[in-house]
Amino acid sequence: MTMLTPRTPTKLAPPGPSRRERKAAELQTRTRLVGERLASISSRSGVQVLQEVDTSPAGLTHAEAALRLERHGSNTVAHERAPRWYLQLAKAYWNPFIAVLVFLAAVMYWQDPADPGVVILSVMVGISGLLRFWQEFRSGRAADALKELVTTTCAVQRRAGSGSAPTTFEVPMDQVVPGDVVKLAAGDLIPADLRIVTAKDLGVSQAALSGESLPVAKADTRAQDLGQQDTTDPVEADNLALMGTSVTSGTATGVVVATGADTYFGSMAGSLVGERPQTSFDTGVRRVSFLLIRFMLVMVPVVFMINGFTKGDWDEAFLFGIAVAVGLTPEMLPMVVSANLARGAVAMSKRKVVVKRLGAIQNLGAMDVLCTDKTGTLTEDRIVLDRHLDVHGNEDGEVLEYGYLNARFQTGLKNLMDQAVIDRVDEAEEVVVDARFSMVDEIPFDFARRRMSVVLARNPLVGDVAQREHIMITKGAVEEVLDLCTHLTDRGERVELTEQLRWHVTRIAEDDNRQGLRVLAVATRTIDTPRETYAVADEDGLTLVGFLAFLDPPKADAARALTGLADKGIAVKVVTGDNDLVAARVCADVGIDVGQVVLGPETDRLDDAELRRLAARTTVFAKVNPVQKARIVRALQADGHTVGFLGDGINDAAALRDADVGISVDTAVDIAKESADIILLEKDLTVLEQGVVQGRTTFGNTIKYIKMTASSNFGNVFSVLVASAFIPFQPMLAIMLLVQNLVYDISQLATPWDRMDEEYLREPRNWDAKGIGRFMVTIGPISSIFDISMFLIMWHVFAANSEASQSLFQSGWFIEGLLSQTLIVHMIRTRKIPFIQSRASWPVMVMTVLAVLTGLWLPFSPLAPSLGFVALPASYFPWLIGVLLAYCTLTQLVKTWYVRRFNTWL
Repeated sequence: MTMLTPRTPTKLAPPGPSRRERKAAELQTRTRLVGERLASISSRSGVQVLQEVDTSPAGLTHAEAALRLERHGSNTVAHERAPRWYLQLAKAYWNPFIAVLVFLAAVMYWQDPADPGVVILSVMVGISGLLRFWQEFRSGRAADALKELVTTTCAVQRRAGSGSAPTTFEVPMDQVVPGDVVKLAAGDLIPADLRIVTAKDLGVSQAALSGESLPVAKADTRAQDLGQQDTTDPVEADNLALMGTSVTSGTATGVVVATGADTYFGSMAGSLVGERPQTSFDTGVRRVSFLLIRFMLVMVPVVFMINGFTKGDWDEAFLFGIAVAVGLTPEMLPMVVSANLARGAVAMSKRKVVVKRLGAIQNLGAMDVLCTDKTGTLTEDRIVLDRHLDVHGNEDGEVLEYGYLNARFQTGLKNLMDQAVIDRVDEAEEVVVDARFSMVDEIPFDFARRRMSVVLARNPLVGDVAQREHIMITKGAVEEVLDLCTHLTDRGERVELTEQLRWHVTRIAEDDNRQGLRVLAVATRTIDTPRETYAVADEDGLTLVGFLAFLDPPKADAARALTGLADKGIAVKVVTGDNDLVAARVCADVGIDVGQVVLGPETDRLDDAELRRLAARTTVFAKVNPVQKARIVRALQADGHTVGFLGDGINDAAALRDADVGISVDTAVDIAKESADIILLEKDLTVLEQGVVQGRTTFGNTIKYIKMTASSNFGNVFSVLVASAFIPFQPMLAIMLLVQNLVYDISQLATPWDRMDEEYLREPRNWDAKGIGRFMVTIGPISSIFDISMFLIMWHVFAANSEASQSLFQSGWFIEGLLSQTLIVHMIRTRKIPFIQSRASWPVMVMTVLAVLTGLWLPFSPLAPSLGFVALPASYFPWLIGVLLAYCTLTQLVKTWYVRRFNTWL
């Protein structure tokens, strides 16, 4: 024996990065470069920045703005553009089954242009593609129409000429150019990336970029400021205002340093358009399609060869082989899938869910992991006063009263926390202030002091002529206020603030911080020598009263919605840009088992395999950037999960595209809505739960059709193989096989309106090509047993055993084959006992009756001679009933065994 020397294995180069990974790397690189540029701008003085963008504090002239608009282009970011209608229509027909049917129709037309089968197949193909095209085309146009309803403007300072005085104009945001000087006030969207030139009390909501729920305070800035040196992240720079964010409080003036695709927002958006990754729906349809096509490629040549050799008529054998190919092809699959999805889209629209991509409905049903942001989904997306505590951490009405007086009497623009205190008191009617106090002066808030004070006069009682007492109430950041305190209020007594007590009250505030609360301190001072005006120097010798703690509160129904999703087999993971303390507190409040919170930077240190293991056991991710969010989604998918992602910011867009089903809301930023497959008209997990049920119903009805059709068609073709080998004539004419298929398939058009058993809807459902193949070869041959029984009955009982009586044989098998196919629908549509434990919907029942009546009528109809049928004797029908009853009984027995053996049915 010759010994074979093992070859030295050739070292293969590791596979290159996938398109998806290249896209993620491109996003990361582009965003990093833009971020570095903006951080550099942040570090330079305001005067330098104005010089670099070639403008002045007075702004550009109209002529300069026009030239720059031409040079830099419109201030818009990259958007997902819907393809032209004809490309969208062509894509609707890009389906392997449709390709097979078109090929078969072409062959039939080549053989005989007058063959009615050509018309039948053409109608099937046409309706299927048009249904899918129309639903997606209409959804896309509706989304575009919503976007065009809103035109957003901003206040820009421009001049008529070089020597003219500046004037503020409202211009569309897409006409803003680099060098423009923009005026900002509360409620404004920030139109581009701005270097803040001047600002007062400026608060900016950056949730769309960072995911942080509370507004961020920007520095009070002057034109001659020297810049900021302590950050490399433009989102954290307190002298930058970035596109995609909005002003919540204060005023500012900023110079535009980047527009459109050059902005931080645009750098993310530009890398998100283009081809989308394959989802579990796409992959599942492809696998099932090619499984059935492989069966066809094996069976059709075998039938063709057997008929050719045994009958000697190769032309007839060829036509019969084509008819068998049509019989094996679930012709109506594209149509049933489209009808299922279209019906699901309509049903979901009634539940405030807009479906942009039809395939997402089934992905929603298959989803077993939902990644969601926190703000507005688990929380109400508003700041409320959670607690008002004394220096020992106990609820204290006096603290609330002082906090309310501070917020109520200040004359500046009230921030969200001021408004939360006022709302709390107004709702409860706990404090009445009009008669007891009047305003004397205030020391406004600024971001250097991080506090504000009001000085109030305590009004004398009626008839009291004593001088009114002044009281200063200061509210602000704990550390800053505590540094000014010399005493504290302990159970109504004014006590000196010792180092031990200072440590004690600091720990109370820190405990609240660790629970994810934003804490402010409240302190007072009684003025011994009242006067008319006060200054910052008077904020001294304060007495600490207590603390106000704020939170974006959990939604009242969030816990119930999460329980509902868990009951349906969906694990919820929170992936947020907010800080870990806030995320952990909110998640705990809604019943999520938080465990160890993982921060975004930690995931960067892990390879893909390590991240998969971490993602599997982690429930809450915090401080996560866009690239990290998308990578977490891909890690879960690589672990075999069908992943949904719910988000509404630019920081969510990459993850929305990579998820099997991206879910956004109608109030989301445009790029998030464009990246999503499904848009919720309410940011509510309860609405999503209803969508999941509809998705599983849609998926179940699709699988139901595939399994029913594939198993019955396989059984019929197996019967054809047996008959072709032993019967001297064609067991059924090609036209009969096509008509039988057409009647059966038309009866299945009611499948999208069928109901699913409650048990089926409790678990996520996914495509299983192997399971469909196993089902087909297990259940399909059962029909062949009774087909062969009918062959024997027709051959021996009715003497249909020669070419002269072949029409009687073919008519008898046609009726039995059609009725068994149609009735078996009710056996297969449920794992329960049909008609007793589970009944089909009335549309399915009606279509079943019509199919049965059509099958019984055709051999006796005026069409019978042209189709090759003959009338059957009355004695045939008792035999038919016996065969059908035996068929149903055996199928139920096999179904019971199959469910026990494989623990699945549909």
